[in-house]
Amino acid sequence: MSTDIDQKVAIWLSGNYDETTKNSIRHLQANQPSELEESFYKNLEFGTGGLRGIMGVGTNRINKYTIGMATQGFANYLTKTYPDEKISVAIAHDSRNNARFFAETTAAVFAANGLKVYLFETLRPTPELSFAIRHLGCKAGVVCTASHNPKEYNGYKAYWNDGGQLVPPHDKNVITEVDAIQSVDEVKWIGGEANIELLGSDMDVAYIKMVKSLSVYPEIIQTQKDLKIVYTPIHGTGITLVPQVLEAFGFTNVHVVEEQSTPDGNFPTVAYPNPEESETMSIGLAKAKALDADILLGTDPDTDRVGVGVKNHKGEWVLMNGNQTAVLAFAYMMEARRAKGIAKANDMVITTIVTTEMINEVAKQNKVSCYNVLTGFKWIAELIKEKEGKENYIIGGEESFGLMIGDQIRDKDAVSAVALLCEMAAYEKSKGKTLFEKMIELYIQYGFYYETLISITKKGMNGQQEIAAMMEGYRQAPPATINGAKVATLLDYELQKGTNLLTGETWKINLPKSNVLQFITEDGSKISARPSGTEPKIKFYFSVNTKLNNASEFDAQYAALQNKINSIIGDMQLN
Repeated sequence: MSTDIDQKVAIWLSGNYDETTKNSIRHLQANQPSELEESFYKNLEFGTGGLRGIMGVGTNRINKYTIGMATQGFANYLTKTYPDEKISVAIAHDSRNNARFFAETTAAVFAANGLKVYLFETLRPTPELSFAIRHLGCKAGVVCTASHNPKEYNGYKAYWNDGGQLVPPHDKNVITEVDAIQSVDEVKWIGGEANIELLGSDMDVAYIKMVKSLSVYPEIIQTQKDLKIVYTPIHGTGITLVPQVLEAFGFTNVHVVEEQSTPDGNFPTVAYPNPEESETMSIGLAKAKALDADILLGTDPDTDRVGVGVKNHKGEWVLMNGNQTAVLAFAYMMEARRAKGIAKANDMVITTIVTTEMINEVAKQNKVSCYNVLTGFKWIAELIKEKEGKENYIIGGEESFGLMIGDQIRDKDAVSAVALLCEMAAYEKSKGKTLFEKMIELYIQYGFYYETLISITKKGMNGQQEIAAMMEGYRQAPPATINGAKVATLLDYELQKGTNLLTGETWKINLPKSNVLQFITEDGSKISARPSGTEPKIKFYFSVNTKLNNASEFDAQYAALQNKINSIIGDMQLN
């Protein structure tokens, strides 16, 4: 091991760390030297969203000490930003192993720094944390979660006073303060216990009331209240609120997947607690089939992502992808509001640069302003704040199974998404249709867009460097053609520069810098490359489109679009 690693290990063995931690380090020294090296070779990076990593001892792991040092840095920034104000923060956690301990550690450090802390009494969905920050007038918030990552992971998401995750300048400023904490001895661990107040059912009631206010057609639900709904929380926090919200909406025929209903950080029935994965949704699908349900919904551990299963035009159960779910939700909120006479001239919707272009077309035809921001709901939240008082935000979303309906929260919210998707299913059922049949209608009206995603992971110490080299290669030598079609446009969000590769014309992209590249071909295909900010992986997003004249053409055109994407992936040598 390097001298740097040896020095870090020595500090942990001799410093103010608990004996259990020190014994774990000694065990790694004797039995797993490579794991010891992985645990200490760098400091776990506090990125623009916070921390996320594997739990364990060491500077490159999620543990009491990395959580405590991050919180001390965050507390220092808050006290510098609000020197003469009473500062309060809200804290929540999901069902992951150690999440309660990490949330209590976070609360203790904030409180020891003199901050007022509102700590949820037990696990709660992340969107309720966002709501609570706004509802209580907090300056910031933290949720201890690693979202949909495997069970070995945990994390720490930081929020600002609008209920959204950190954006400039606060993100970089907090990182600076966190990086300045060089020792656990700089952390105030105890002494503020009186500053901690527990949050319970009162906040739940306020949140459920807010979600219920988002309903567009409550009267339709009354006629379709027996809509057969199957719901799985996938061992996560959704069980604390989703059934209650569905009941508040008026749905009476809700079936929870019992095998996945108990919160459990080991996620015993799935490999990954991610509703994007068909394997994760398989138990729910089986129950939906057995019950002949109308709709299946699944949420991830912190209940900010939602997966949806419906019967297709052949009566077969299928899972909708994130883009399809977003299109259905956006179209419903625009079309239903207009049909009911509650649409406003200044209504706006927000999507992201890697989400389907179909949303832009739906908004265009409905004469609603549509904005495209960088990936991440913090950018949607930031634009809402910028447009407040000038434009009326109704819905935002992105392809990664996330929706944010209404402006009283500022992060993706699967609780309200589940409720609205069930309302949409009820609305279509009242017309004798399924959500899948509605999807085909939207394809006919707005164009048939099809997307898929490939995620490539590069593990180990060299993973990030390999991904960086891959991006630099695309940046310096973009492909001239992809699958036989000329690449007409290169959008480089890191350089904030768009280039017409056919004419040489360039223009400025008016978004914050982000390490994303997009290639748009002459035939309208779009390929996006985006490294993860929290994991050693790179994602490639593929989007193709065609015209769908009628429902009878759906299967043939769907197969053609699938084949086209497969050919693009093969041509780029990504399979």
